Amino acid sequence: QEQVVESGGGLVQAGGSLRLSCAASGGTLNIYDMGWFRQAPGKEREFVAAIRWNGGSTSYADSVKGRFTISREYLKNTVYLQMNSLKPEDTAVYYCAADPSRKSASSGRYYLTGSYDYWGQGTQVTVSS
Repeated sequence: QEQVVESGGGLVQAGGSLRLSCAASGGTLNIYDMGWFRQAPGKEREFVAAIRWNGGSTSYADSVKGRFTISREYLKNTVYLQMNSLKPEDTAVYYCAADPSRKSASSGRYYLTGSYDYWGQGTQVTVSS
């Protein structure tokens, strides 16, 4: 089974930036649709961003549009989430998710947690005011 590992979280002041990374342990992410989700304490896990397996399209939650960028680097088998202009409300555990069926984007269901089969353990992002 594919294992997905996130890294890059930390503590940052409001207005600052962080870049999260998502890599596969023992496999490849290069042929999967990928997504980033986040979960704040006491809240449900919510969609943040998604990218197609070929990098042909990206999607973002309205709350992060214009501030976050999802990308992938095929040579490193890695997916990134560049987060700029961070706000305290961005504080959450961020999860990387993989969709090996590659149906999440084409079906328009990229924002649903059920569209993804593999999940990482998450990385904490804390934005101080």
